Amino acid sequence: MIPCETMESVPCVPIFQYLRQYHAFISKLFAMVATLKMGLGALEQALGQLKGEVSADLHFQPFELNPHMGPGGQDLGEHLTEKYGSTPEQQAQIRATIAARGEEVGFKFNPGGRGRVYNTFNAHRLLHWAGVKGPEGSQHALKRALLESYQGRAEAVESDEVLLAVVASVGLDVSEAKGILTSDAYAQEVREIEQFYQQAGIHSVPAVIINDKHLISGGQPAAVFEQALRRIAAGEV
Repeated sequence: MIPCETMESVPCVPIFQYLRQYHAFISKLFAMVATLKMGLGALEQALGQLKGEVSADLHFQPFELNPHMGPGGQDLGEHLTEKYGSTPEQQAQIRATIAARGEEVGFKFNPGGRGRVYNTFNAHRLLHWAGVKGPEGSQHALKRALLESYQGRAEAVESDEVLLAVVASVGLDVSEAKGILTSDAYAQEVREIEQFYQQAGIHSVPAVIINDKHLISGGQPAAVFEQALRRIAAGEV
């Protein structure tokens, strides 16, 4: 594991022992084809800095902060006040901080935030589909496009119309995606993966799991990811 003292005070905890026991199931769903398997801007920036040193295969696992969110979603400010007790002033400050961090890694957040909080289960089903059936790199591209839709343009990502437009924007099969959205395809798989990672101790995002063994939690700077990836790839931890 990554020694916590080497991670600049980054929250650093071991994944439960049964993560390895469950490895066969995860490997079946997400084939391991490169040096590092991990579960974006700062991470992408770090990988750019490490190009030629580290080979990485990114996989995005489903995680819902609000799995019981109903149709139509909820006003973002109202939601944050109910869930965390934050004031409008605190929320505005947090948005400004997040926007500044986004600019550092080339992502532009919507100035007013997401507007509303929506159920993202169908988005995760599409991401799972892209990961198991799409061409190489398509899941990464879809994840990026979904973030731009939700966080960048404040679109209603619970909407089939919005989701299909995002699918089309990255060149994936819209007809197949529509079939998924109008059925329960991949629902069981997504629920099982969500439950697995929750039982493994993942309760917030971002959470980056490297080689099914090392966990870096929280929105860390690119330098932290770069240091960790270099040490893990070199076999130092």
